[in-house]
Amino acid sequence: MSAGLKKSSSNGCEKSLTCEEQLAKISEIRRLIEPLPEKLAIYCSDSAIARYLRARNWNVKKATKMLKETLKWRAEYKPEEIRWEEVAHEAETGKIYRSNYIDKHGRTVLVMRPGCQNSKSTKGQIRYLVYCMENAILNLPSDQEQMVWLIDFNGFNMSHISVKLTRETAHVLQDHYPERLGMAILYNAPKFFEPFWTVVKPFLEPRTRNKVKFVYSDDLNTKKIMEDLFDIEKLESAFGGNDDSGFNIVKYAERMREDDKRIPEFWKRVNPQSASPPPQPVPTSPIDLNSINLSSDSDASDNGKVGSSPNHVSDSEGLPPNKRVLVTEGGENSSREIH
Repeated sequence: MSAGLKKSSSNGCEKSLTCEEQLAKISEIRRLIEPLPEKLAIYCSDSAIARYLRARNWNVKKATKMLKETLKWRAEYKPEEIRWEEVAHEAETGKIYRSNYIDKHGRTVLVMRPGCQNSKSTKGQIRYLVYCMENAILNLPSDQEQMVWLIDFNGFNMSHISVKLTRETAHVLQDHYPERLGMAILYNAPKFFEPFWTVVKPFLEPRTRNKVKFVYSDDLNTKKIMEDLFDIEKLESAFGGNDDSGFNIVKYAERMREDDKRIPEFWKRVNPQSASPPPQPVPTSPIDLNSINLSSDSDASDNGKVGSSPNHVSDSEGLPPNKRVLVTEGGENSSREIH
């Protein structure tokens, strides 16, 4: 359909698996992707692999393909190397930033204000979005792997609607940061946004769509969502809270520069969960993208059996590699992630 959007083919029905079955599928994918150089192994914790499996309804073949594509993307795009100074100009208006508060589940909160758009460069906007996602992951507590988005529509008008940017955003978030979104709250979305949402919704994975909540300041029923999710004393006044300090670019820049100093150590960690030989040393030359076999259809069957064993695969998000996966059988607050 329009503008190159690809309609989601997922039916949104998640398989109900026992913990043993889930761990068996994680091990199956791990056998497909090892051995890995340390540069890639740090992205392949059990928790990370499980996020890709959940995003693909525990289908090993589809999850493996998704992992491989993300590995290639990370090798080319290098999201972990983005620093504040590169994207600071995109942040000046506060269109996206990590809040200084978390929700009641301990999840990082990203505030988005599409009405504060200050750039026409899709490439630059996506680069900044990726920086914000990586920063949000950097600041997740060890027992949490999801984040919350608060999308404020104040000042939003038709000129801010971009199908191209929406398409690129959905692609990056769903394909490379699966199961990282816990909830997205669209706050005071205007009436004219509804037809746009109707067009975009079919192109989002059902798991992503189900995490989107519309909240209106004059609707007591939807306002309860905010009260249940946040400490109102710490929540920004723009979202019905009592904190009226607002966004300050100078203070925010200081926070981001301090966070940037933590990134190298954050990505140095080695995944201790593999039962196979230790990861190979980090290569001194760039990773050979030709060695990443993306023809996953020949790698595993629909029931997760392996046909041939490629050497490289990865997931994206950087949950601490030593964190065991929290296998679950459903539930809104289970160890899920964001698309």
